[in-house]
Amino acid sequence: MIHVLMIVCGGIAGYKALETVRMLKKLACDVRVIMTPASTEFIAPKSFAVLSGHDVVVSESSSCTTAAISHIELAGWADVCCVVPATANTIAKYAYGIADNIATSALLATTAPVCVAPAMNTHMWQHPATQTNINMLRKRGVCIVGPDAGELACGTSGAGKLVDPEDIALYTYSLALRPARDLVGEDVLITAGPTREALDPVRCLTNYSTGKMGCALVRAARVRGARVHLIAGPLSCVYPTCDSCDHVICAQEMYEATTRYLSSMTIAVCTAAVADWQPANVEAQKIKKDKRAYYDLSLIKAPDILQYISSQHCGYVAGFAAETTDVIAYAQQKLARKGCNLMIANDVSHAESTFGSDTNKVSYVFADRVEHAPCADLTHVAHDIFTHIVADNTKNAAAAGARATAASAPLTQSVLPLEKTSHDTIH
Repeated sequence: MIHVLMIVCGGIAGYKALETVRMLKKLACDVRVIMTPASTEFIAPKSFAVLSGHDVVVSESSSCTTAAISHIELAGWADVCCVVPATANTIAKYAYGIADNIATSALLATTAPVCVAPAMNTHMWQHPATQTNINMLRKRGVCIVGPDAGELACGTSGAGKLVDPEDIALYTYSLALRPARDLVGEDVLITAGPTREALDPVRCLTNYSTGKMGCALVRAARVRGARVHLIAGPLSCVYPTCDSCDHVICAQEMYEATTRYLSSMTIAVCTAAVADWQPANVEAQKIKKDKRAYYDLSLIKAPDILQYISSQHCGYVAGFAAETTDVIAYAQQKLARKGCNLMIANDVSHAESTFGSDTNKVSYVFADRVEHAPCADLTHVAHDIFTHIVADNTKNAAAAGARATAASAPLTQSVLPLEKTSHDTIH
């Protein structure tokens, strides 16, 4: 079981931390809560105690279950820490090592990874001091989740809104499972979700993809240190915090968005279920049923995004093969056809690995081998995917380096001396 230490700061967004606790418990985490004194003016500690199943700590004299637990003990107990909502005040204290309450003392004492979800007024968020503090934390490896832009409690509108509690919970969970910060310096491009190919203004061709797997990959890549660009079709799940996100509808829009990132990306993971076919003509007005018994629909091929990315040779490329039969055989054919480095195959005819499931069971199809993985929740699968990508990418780089060294080595040949004879002979 993952031990999560949640630190709740003073702010109106504190009520959303209650939902974050509930989501973490749903992920089978054990959650203990520290509240700053200011936060108790917004939320009663008993609310967190009920949801977490533990007494809440507000000061060193607060009791927890059987005995007082100091900030040192709480810091050592935690597998991961989550600060939500993170106010400008607490962020500044954490950045500069000020420990004037049990919450900031615990942050300084813990060696566990830390997830910070800011929430504050737009001008406070944009202030150079706050941005400097956030950048300091980022450089130390702290995972910053948000904030979102939108209407704020103070009446203004802009950046500073706390991100969705589910996103915070999933980021915290992913951070706890992180095996290493092995994607630092990488620019990861991820496509996710379905596409919708319009038939007319009210109808479209689409599929059952929700985007959950792609979103799990976004979170895994970011907690491992990557800069992440998401190109998302219409998702049926919470959009994850990322460095940039392009919202698209159809295959053509996804293709065009993808091309804009190719010059900077070093790894691409194409999880999106992109339409293979699109209508040859889109009706300007709604198609009426009238008295027709059938309607002829002409389709043309949609852009092949995975094949295009692979053809540009601009980084490591992984694709997904969602199949219902002969999964490995079709995935191997797709790998060869698309020209990518890795094909991740899953059988969507099974409940454990179909669209919308919170679990997945995948196989890794490389040009020279196939590796099967057990069924696991999407966060575990996402980390396993990047572990395979990092290992294969490292192996490929080492092989390429060896070939380059061999090709640049000077040619050496042994020259045998001419045999001396007693006299020259001319024929």
